[in-house]
Amino acid sequence: MTAPAFPPLMSGLGVEGRIDPFDKACAMAALGCDAGLIVHNITADRIMAALVMAPEVPLEDAMAMLPTCGVGFQNALGALAPPEVAVHLEWSGGIRINGASCGRLRVAAGGSDPAALPGWLVVGFELPLMQIAERPGDRPDQTALYDEGCADVDPTALLESWSRHTLNWITRWDEHGAQPVHAEWRGLAHGIGEDITQNGLSGTFLGVDEKFGMLLRDSKTTHLIPLSTQLEKSP
Repeated sequence: MTAPAFPPLMSGLGVEGRIDPFDKACAMAALGCDAGLIVHNITADRIMAALVMAPEVPLEDAMAMLPTCGVGFQNALGALAPPEVAVHLEWSGGIRINGASCGRLRVAAGGSDPAALPGWLVVGFELPLMQIAERPGDRPDQTALYDEGCADVDPTALLESWSRHTLNWITRWDEHGAQPVHAEWRGLAHGIGEDITQNGLSGTFLGVDEKFGMLLRDSKTTHLIPLSTQLEKSP
């Protein structure tokens, strides 16, 4: 398999077998590797990748990188997939293709204090290319990329496209703040206006605040759920 080509300011590290790129990226970030590293693992049935960043803003602001990388993914797949393929993003990181769950984005950081610099931040995504263990249709709420009319999408090209589009959105966020990302993400968000349950709270998903915190309205009040609550513990 040809090694992916990444834009300037980014570099790649391919891993194989059962190595999780997200865990590997977190470990390397904790040891002080350069920002811009993309650790990736492409197999016959799955693509996984993780990007290392070094935010110079407090963690709660840096959490904008989760939806930013999600927008980058939607743009990347949108450039390669047939035009009728719809990609939407769940607030917590889930990816939806044509309405069904298809992979996810995830995030970890070097600290958990929302007001402090995190030191490092890793955002990763994993996407099933095909369903091997189960027959398509057994779980209609779950899908894989190739089952959604995207069998001609090359996973290496998708990874390269994700890196380029994500870098573009990170640059826009760095130069113009969260507003451009906010506007783009809102048009891709799954579930706004619907009744959902998140972090043990149930209500209507109204949208997000300027730091991408979820606004959840129940019968009594509107709750603000910080996006930093979606941080995973680094391995």
